[in-house]
Amino acid sequence: MTPLGFLMREMKDNKKILVLPGDGIGPEVCKEATTVLKLVNEMHSLNLSFSEALVGGSAYEVTGEPLPQDTLKAAHESDAILLGAVGGPKWDELDYQYRPERALLGLRSELDLFANFRPAILSKYLTSSSSLKANKVENLDLLIIRELTGGIYFGEKGRRDGGETAFDNCVYTRAEVQRIAIKGFELAMTRGKKLCCVDKANVLETSRLWRETVQAMEKDYPEVEVSYEFVDAVAMRLVQWPNSYDVLITENLFGDILTDEASVISGSMGLMPSASVGTENALFEPIHGSYPQATDLNIANPMATILSAAMLFEHFGLQAEGKAIRDVVNSALEKGMVTEDLADGGKAYGTKEVGDWLAENI
Repeated sequence: MTPLGFLMREMKDNKKILVLPGDGIGPEVCKEATTVLKLVNEMHSLNLSFSEALVGGSAYEVTGEPLPQDTLKAAHESDAILLGAVGGPKWDELDYQYRPERALLGLRSELDLFANFRPAILSKYLTSSSSLKANKVENLDLLIIRELTGGIYFGEKGRRDGGETAFDNCVYTRAEVQRIAIKGFELAMTRGKKLCCVDKANVLETSRLWRETVQAMEKDYPEVEVSYEFVDAVAMRLVQWPNSYDVLITENLFGDILTDEASVISGSMGLMPSASVGTENALFEPIHGSYPQATDLNIANPMATILSAAMLFEHFGLQAEGKAIRDVVNSALEKGMVTEDLADGGKAYGTKEVGDWLAENI
């Protein structure tokens, strides 16, 4: 199943791919994913071009900014972006505006990457790696669509009363909800025709806006079965019976939390790709963090970044190329060619060894 479905862009010559390795294990996993991207590019004469730029803490060290203007310019000029990860304790004491995470928020905002797609798919070879019993998660295939450029992360924030009071405002417009809901409805039509709107409408005014907006749109998609659930109920049901869900749409903060929960159910965060899509640009990244403790130890799992590369191809309508990457990853899982997070007591291979195997066998 193709997570991006209707979001495909028409493929034309000279697509520009910008690689942003970032911090921690980001450069290691990006290197393996870029190798696969370039290999498929050569095999199929796709005419993709590649460039690289600084972002996050590594950019701050060189330029004093987590998102330099040169990087932002390159992002605007690219057709797709492959990102590793940003952040680490080294920069925890910086003022908010200089923290590596500001680069992510800046890219999302500047490029208007408003829709974040996070599939949670459990390979049959990893059923035992899930945190849940096999009968609860067999054939798991759900998709969470997280609104990415609004809500509490982008609302007014600050301190008052001499620093004794803090506030973070959560604001949404009807138009912001509508454009996420459209993607949810249209993707549900290509899958199981079930859509869940996740909110907290019993206490939050923004959630009430979400719910009434989606309810008003139901008539335009009569084939889709729509449900409305509070976020705490969804958090429980995801660990009780995740297969009851197909497509879920939700706001920024709720989506951030629920997607991490879903990734653990799927066996490992090291396997979960994501896409952040706007009207003109798209950014692809693994959902895991920078894992600074593992930097340069050759133990990080590159599969989530490589699967993000598969989503990148599918975004351009290159279904066969994306499927080839998914197939070789499944083959690696079947044969036990995995890093320590998936070894389950068996032999573990290094980041480079797994990446090399995937490139050699694709």
